[in-house]
Amino acid sequence: MSNEHITVWNNCLQTIKKYVNPQSFRTWFEPIKPIRLQDNALTIQVPNKFFYEWLEEHYVAELKMAMRQELGDSGRLEYQILMSHQNANNPNPIANTPKDSRQVKQNQPLYAKENSAGEIKNPFVIPGIKKMKINPNLNKTYLFDNFIEGDCNRLARSAGVAVAKKPGGTAFNPLFLYGESGLGKTHLVQAIGNEVDNQFADKAVLYVSCEEFTNQIINAIKNNAVQDFVRFYQLIDVLIVDDIQFLANKNKMQEIFFHIFNTLHQAGKQIVLTSDRPPKDLEGIQERLISRFKWGLSADLNVPEFETRMAIFETKMTREGLDIPSDVTEFICFNIKNNIRELEGVLISLIAQSSLNRREIDLDLAKEVIKNFVKNISKEITVEFIQELVADHFDVSVDKLQGKTRKRQVVIARQLSMYLSKKMTNKSLKSIGENFGGRDHSTVIYSCKAVQDLLDTDTIFKDTVTDLEKKIKMNLHE
Repeated sequence: MSNEHITVWNNCLQTIKKYVNPQSFRTWFEPIKPIRLQDNALTIQVPNKFFYEWLEEHYVAELKMAMRQELGDSGRLEYQILMSHQNANNPNPIANTPKDSRQVKQNQPLYAKENSAGEIKNPFVIPGIKKMKINPNLNKTYLFDNFIEGDCNRLARSAGVAVAKKPGGTAFNPLFLYGESGLGKTHLVQAIGNEVDNQFADKAVLYVSCEEFTNQIINAIKNNAVQDFVRFYQLIDVLIVDDIQFLANKNKMQEIFFHIFNTLHQAGKQIVLTSDRPPKDLEGIQERLISRFKWGLSADLNVPEFETRMAIFETKMTREGLDIPSDVTEFICFNIKNNIRELEGVLISLIAQSSLNRREIDLDLAKEVIKNFVKNISKEITVEFIQELVADHFDVSVDKLQGKTRKRQVVIARQLSMYLSKKMTNKSLKSIGENFGGRDHSTVIYSCKAVQDLLDTDTIFKDTVTDLEKKIKMNLHE
């Protein structure tokens, strides 16, 4: 049997990989399987209809480009969608390849025919228990609007928004979010809950920490009320359980959660879970639960990059009505790298110290506060230090670097200072420009390009830049 369809799809993936970030590529392209290549039409198999719709909405340009490169302008892409079926004898979802397929237009799916059947009475309707308005247990300040998006959390946030718009109606069920403590998991899942609670008045939403959930089970066991406890949870339309890893090695509680999970999932209710690690790395959790955690989408939240930390910090400043100098915010975000909660802690400490001691919030106060949060503060490379070092090397004054003189030697020194400032500090382009006589960010961009052009063509200049970089780095260890 010819493997041409596999070769064509693998080549397409190599093209797509250049234009899609690694996390999105793993999530949306690695699960795809090439099925056949016939009449210049490549058929690919995707897990479900939502998966197909997401590809068509977000990656159609990349798919078309890759197909055109491999099959030419007449190449076509067709989809085959797996349909998941469940039954009582086998609770695990089975992906059934469509028994019959039909011709479709370009970039349209091949649907599997679903068996039609009469309505089945819901066996989970409990006589005597009416659906009531349940307190969702949500913090109303946790919203999508104040959740800052970055490369570190874009997939998780996008999935969260999709779930909130259509709870229980997407392929993201369960939605499993994981990452280290303090990266925004709780904020994000509560934003989902708040959005559903605001938009769907008929849906019961409940947020519960795993610790609270286990305590409820213990009380139910003590009061011989486990059956009532399970029945209550079966009424929930959107169940959010935070830190599910704390169910580890608690077999009785895992068994109860297993039955709740199955009931909700089979009824098309939405389940959202968080953990400090992906499902495959959970220890002390029954395999049947882990397999269910993998049914939907697992998305990670990573440590936010510098720009995202700045955006988060500035948002919190605005909320508190503060105007902190840019050099202070940059210094804080440069040193607080791993935990958003620590950023909040630094801000609260700054406010307290400034208020109680009647001190202005400046760089010195920020350095004092940060010592309580990090063991070793990175010795800061400043724009001023770079200016002094470069000015000394070119035998010009710092004032001339900041001035308007257009002498060639001064211009080169000024441009190199800007280039090194961008490369070796975490200052924004605007902040760097302000240190050079109030120049704007476009001047900094132009200067960096001019220096890069010289580096590519002038070996003597390249050696000079290398020496200066070494001297700057030595400053970190003095």
